[in-house]
Amino acid sequence: MSQYDPRTSTGIPTEPVGSLPRPTTLQAAYAAYDKGEISKAQLEGEQEEAVKDSVQRFEATGSPIISDGEQRWSSFATYPITDTLAGTGLAPMLGPGGQFFAIFADGHGRQLPRLERGPFEYRHYAAESLAKSIPYANRPMKQAVIAPSMLDLLYPLKEPVDGYSREDFEAAIVDECERDIRKAFEAGAARVSVDFTEGRLATREDPRNPWTGAGLLPHFIELNNRVMARFTAEERVNIGIHTCPGGDRDSVHSADVPYNNLLPEMFKINAGYFLIQLASERDRDPVYQSISENLRDDAEGVAQMAYIGTCVTQSPRPESAQEICDQLVRAANFIDRQRIGSTDDCGFSPFSIDEKPNHGSPDYARDVAFQKITNRVTGTRMAAEKLGVS
Repeated sequence: MSQYDPRTSTGIPTEPVGSLPRPTTLQAAYAAYDKGEISKAQLEGEQEEAVKDSVQRFEATGSPIISDGEQRWSSFATYPITDTLAGTGLAPMLGPGGQFFAIFADGHGRQLPRLERGPFEYRHYAAESLAKSIPYANRPMKQAVIAPSMLDLLYPLKEPVDGYSREDFEAAIVDECERDIRKAFEAGAARVSVDFTEGRLATREDPRNPWTGAGLLPHFIELNNRVMARFTAEERVNIGIHTCPGGDRDSVHSADVPYNNLLPEMFKINAGYFLIQLASERDRDPVYQSISENLRDDAEGVAQMAYIGTCVTQSPRPESAQEICDQLVRAANFIDRQRIGSTDDCGFSPFSIDEKPNHGSPDYARDVAFQKITNRVTGTRMAAEKLGVS
């Protein structure tokens, strides 16, 4: 595993969540591939061009660590099991008609496939994309992976899968998540964060979406800790957990859920750091206070870090560097300044097809995302200077 110093160049560490809006040309290529109008090689060519552009523009922001923007992925949740959001290349043990991962505030939903038989295994690992992207990069790269708790939703909520118990399935997803993380580090990732978007949604109890009312949050925490238990404390320093109220088509799915329903439980995950949506919260101070009260000094040998979300990824207005500085300085009134980092509220576009209606187009949203990242890096450096963190 690489030795990465997250405080390099900014004092207070700063890190992206992962995804960037895909260019309009790439989104069109995904749609054409699903229709059989272009080949897999042609789609991969468009993905490669989008990755090159993402890496070049990411490095130009001054970010000390970058990602490839997940340009080769169907989505943050489905990259291990399918090639596209429409289901082209779906893993053979899965079929259509599974549970909705989320129903968003604008009324649209994102539906998962359904486990039909065992055994379960990934078709793709995140490291496969990372290995292709690293040769383009001159800075450390991070990799996001999906949580076992999200994949747990593939198993039908009430009826068992014939010949394949939930216990056997959950053992498989824990194994696969561990393998996904290890492969990412082996491919050269400096950091790996686990997307836990389902955490806040698990406390919502949306009658349109039955799994959210099933009291699954404690079980989700347990599944993630089964993965963390496979890694040493030294390794977990560079393994993070990301939480947010979702983000798709400039809409969210659980921003109305009180954060205190999640945070005391989430920090029980024995990860080294947490990427926490916060810029879009209406009242940040109680969240800062909750983070301070629940961030653990000793999570099985690791002192946890809190990376504060300072950029609203669903908004086309770039936060100024001064705004970002002010958010971090305010957070330091509640949280030990040596335990604070900065991040974006969410991935900028967790799904490969994302029209970005508030922005007008995915291409403009892409420009805005890089401006927000640039300002986050500058604002974080300003906050470090003001707080005397080096």
